Amino acid sequence: MSRIAYVNGAYLPHADAGVHVEDRGYQFGDGVYEVCEVRAGHMVDERRHLERLVRSLNELRIRLPMPLAALGVVLRETIRRNRVRNGLVYLQVTRGVARRDHYFPDPATPPSLVVTARSVDPARADAVAGEGIAVITVPDNRWERVDIKTIGLLPNVLAKQAAKQAGAREAWFVDASGHVTEGGSTNAWIVTGDGRLVTRPAEGGILRGITRTVMLEVAEALQLRVDERPFTVAEARAAREAFVTSATNLATAVVRIDGHLIGDGRPGAVARALRENFHKYAQTGR
Repeated sequence: MSRIAYVNGAYLPHADAGVHVEDRGYQFGDGVYEVCEVRAGHMVDERRHLERLVRSLNELRIRLPMPLAALGVVLRETIRRNRVRNGLVYLQVTRGVARRDHYFPDPATPPSLVVTARSVDPARADAVAGEGIAVITVPDNRWERVDIKTIGLLPNVLAKQAAKQAGAREAWFVDASGHVTEGGSTNAWIVTGDGRLVTRPAEGGILRGITRTVMLEVAEALQLRVDERPFTVAEARAAREAFVTSATNLATAVVRIDGHLIGDGRPGAVARALRENFHKYAQTGR
């Protein structure tokens, strides 16, 4: 079955879907996005994702393209038309189509909306999590407003490619003080020798990941001690465990950092427990 994309009011074959050459997303990266897990045909944490979308749009002064209830209908219809049982739904909103100019276009310019969905094999993701992944560290050279889920991801793309070329799956950004901020597309965590979970606070310098938020609830339910504070690369290398979280990874153990073995080189009990219990606490539409 061919994939279907929603573009500005129309459901189109994926191969035929496109936006105008002067869409500001293409010209300036002037837009935001969200990625939501689909599980058993239903979106996971839809409300939280849409709340974060609204926040990102407000920070960039981009109008919501339609009421949230209508946007939810479009998301579910795109999932249905692509027959996605387990996978991801992606939505992108830009400031719209206008003559190329750095200034904002006329306020009446309608935002552009694109929605796509695709299937993901849960067994393959579980296999990756069962083995764990390697990460590398790179200097954090991104703009300061990484709390906005903007489509301007060039530093992330370069970091992820550097990781791939190094035989790793993810890159962790490191700030000028030597502290890990977050991954190219994930939040970063460690487990200290005394069993404390550590992850950087989301007040600034990182994206407030939806999966990260839920994992904090899971950790509380499992009576795990959590410290929201920065941690150094040296701390991470000496940690009992390390892992990443995101909608596409849930909780996936990190077993090597810059070639250094973490723990015994296998996924640890904390990462496994968080992954296994995640969907008990995530909000899944029915």
